[in-house]
Amino acid sequence: MRTSNFDEHKVIHELKHFLPAQAPLMDFVHHNTLHAFQNLSFHEALATAHVKLGYQVYFPLETFRDLFAEGRISEAILERTLAEKKGDVETWKGKLLYGAYSTIETGRVGALRGIWKSTYGIDLDSLVHPTLFRVIGSFLDQGISIWNFPLEGKSFLEAIRSLEKNSFTSLFYQKETRILIQDPSLSITTLLEKLVGDKDSLYEQYLYDQQFSHQGWSGMVSTVEDLPQSLLDTRIIKLDDFILFELLLEYDALNYKLGQSWAPVGNFITDEIIPLHDPIVYSEKMDVLSLWQEAFEWSYYDQVLKGLQMEKIDSIKPHQKSFQAMFCIDDRECSFRRHLENLDPACETFGTPGFFSVEFFYQPVGGKFYTKLCPAPVTPKYLIKEEGSEKKLGTDVHFSKHSHNFYTGWLFSQTIGFWSAAKLFVSLFKPSMSPATASSLKHVDKFSTIRVDYQAMENGLQIGFQFEEMAVRVESLLKSIGLVENFAPIVYVIGHGASSVNNPHYAAYDCGACSGRAGSVNARVISQMANKREVRAILREKGIHIPESTVFVGGLRDTTRDDVVFYDEEISYADYKIMHADHVKLFAKALDNNAKERSRRFESIDTSAKASEIHEKIRTRSVSIFEPRPELNHATNALCIVGRRELSKGVFLDRRSFLNSFDYRVDPDGTFLFNILKAAAPVCGGINLEYYFSRVDGEKLGAGTKLPHNVMGLFGVANGIDGDLRPGLPAQMTEVHDPVRLLLIVEHFPEVVLKTIQKAEETYEWFINDWVKLVSIHPESKELQVFEGGNFRPYEPLTKDIQEIDQLDTLIASSQENFPVYLIQQN
Repeated sequence: MRTSNFDEHKVIHELKHFLPAQAPLMDFVHHNTLHAFQNLSFHEALATAHVKLGYQVYFPLETFRDLFAEGRISEAILERTLAEKKGDVETWKGKLLYGAYSTIETGRVGALRGIWKSTYGIDLDSLVHPTLFRVIGSFLDQGISIWNFPLEGKSFLEAIRSLEKNSFTSLFYQKETRILIQDPSLSITTLLEKLVGDKDSLYEQYLYDQQFSHQGWSGMVSTVEDLPQSLLDTRIIKLDDFILFELLLEYDALNYKLGQSWAPVGNFITDEIIPLHDPIVYSEKMDVLSLWQEAFEWSYYDQVLKGLQMEKIDSIKPHQKSFQAMFCIDDRECSFRRHLENLDPACETFGTPGFFSVEFFYQPVGGKFYTKLCPAPVTPKYLIKEEGSEKKLGTDVHFSKHSHNFYTGWLFSQTIGFWSAAKLFVSLFKPSMSPATASSLKHVDKFSTIRVDYQAMENGLQIGFQFEEMAVRVESLLKSIGLVENFAPIVYVIGHGASSVNNPHYAAYDCGACSGRAGSVNARVISQMANKREVRAILREKGIHIPESTVFVGGLRDTTRDDVVFYDEEISYADYKIMHADHVKLFAKALDNNAKERSRRFESIDTSAKASEIHEKIRTRSVSIFEPRPELNHATNALCIVGRRELSKGVFLDRRSFLNSFDYRVDPDGTFLFNILKAAAPVCGGINLEYYFSRVDGEKLGAGTKLPHNVMGLFGVANGIDGDLRPGLPAQMTEVHDPVRLLLIVEHFPEVVLKTIQKAEETYEWFINDWVKLVSIHPESKELQVFEGGNFRPYEPLTKDIQEIDQLDTLIASSQENFPVYLIQQN
């Protein structure tokens, strides 16, 4: 027997790293799509991914030239970029503007396996994929199918073998294949010898070709293997078993179509096939595109940095604050906070990750499962339970478990099915909330009880928190945002979520810091903790004096509907009820104005109408069954500002910035800054890069248009019923997005920022390899320094002035495109 040098386990381990790592829909969390290349510098990584895997990683050359002609790429910035990167400005400017380059480019992946078609004229994908996708979809199914896959606690391959052994029919055409699958010694290497031949140097290439012909399904299998808890109804599966089954299907299909008249694909190898992992050669076109990308990004960054440098006047003294409100750092809160501050200059707003420093699993009343309400990498040790009477959720008669049966299903479809069709027809013309609406407001009942005190242990989790544990989290929250004194009478903590009836990527609209769920429970939990006398006593010992007269109030903002609900059970005094009622009116007005600003992106709404009228139309959009764009989520995100609100207040950033409150005076040595940056880089950077790559390659790295999407087993989406799972984001979430890297701006001394980012290698990688751009702004002099090559260097904006505006309504009604940076006149 021939001895193979092929190490299938090592190759598959490396292959898993390159596959999409998108979690099932339930826990949709944004991430860097090209995480496998993050050890390389940004432009080197993009060139490598383009050559090896065939991804488009920049805008087309013609698009960059159009942006330059439109003035969206500054000529001065372009020339400075060329001077810094190349030295010879005129030569390279000619190449960027007039150079001719080939547009026909294919990746290395797929070349070897493509020989089946060129040699035998058969398309293995069309023969194998329909069966493969249906089987794996049924195995992973979370509740759509009428009959369950015959699991009985078996792994994927065990279940397939059991199915083949005990069924009258088979998944395979040939008897030989049915015998092979029952062989316990059968391996991937054995099957590769049959399909590829004795050239084991080609085996790795063949597996990459095969798995990247359906990278969505392969990526999902790999993710479920590593994180089985990402499915509510867990499954036991390994990518190795999935590959072995696919190889069997291919072997079976070849025997069925060609009999014994075929030879292994390795027999037809030519010198034209370049091994996947061979070094890539220099491409002037990719160099040109990288230079355009730099100029495109800095044309925007330069305006932002100049705007932040300019002096803004805040006439409200610290002790005069009417109320304070914490929001998630989410870029969708950027505009809402601005509207609140414009209506009430005496209020003070803060931004912080929307889990508000409290990590736990949550179990609602009547809930069967625990859901994680904290960042995805965190594994909580705590459990918070909702208490109260059993919720009576709205139901529709046509949503019935009885339809999941062959005979009653037919009966229901012939009777109640007509009622369902009628209701659907009515909803097209008169959209309204229904039991089918995915709403963040359903996450927790406003009138239920959330107890944060320690109670007991359950399934290895501690129900509730001890007072010391509460104090640690409240202290961490307050110090991280710089709120350690001058507390207002009411401090609001507002989480966020979304509503939709036509969005399989619903979890992507909720709070990423809460693992793709609404932040309402976190807002209630931290508010209760901060209101406890025992917690405040501990905080006083740590130098944080929260007055007895201050009350924390949780709330939730629905970013799709622009609605806010307050969990105001903490307010008991009459004077405070009056104050709160006034604040509720203020929030309502700000929400109207925010809806009006958002509406400029929506073709179906007249942005010049009254804000209150537009707001009603926005609410209707959120429950419209035929509306693929209930909101644009993080589209156009480009910035993350870590600093005091005074730094960015009065600068119109067009909803493009994550805003993380931070006060360098509270944290001179960067202790809390480290915690902020180690989260902001992967979370905000991950969001940014998923939008970037979904925009520049909507077919391979994005999800294409959502219009033909079909939910597969409640864990992913595909085109139709037999397509590959779509990774990334649909066009309806990215079509207005400018693909620029995140510019992270930190208000602190550059030496402190440098020391802080170097504390953790996984954080430093984001900056040293340029996946996230980093600038420090000196808190006293406003001097700018940009991080490059391991050090900070001074940066002087080429933008000399920023236009000031006083009529925001007139501006937002004037265009659907991204605006430049403006200064807003303070009321």
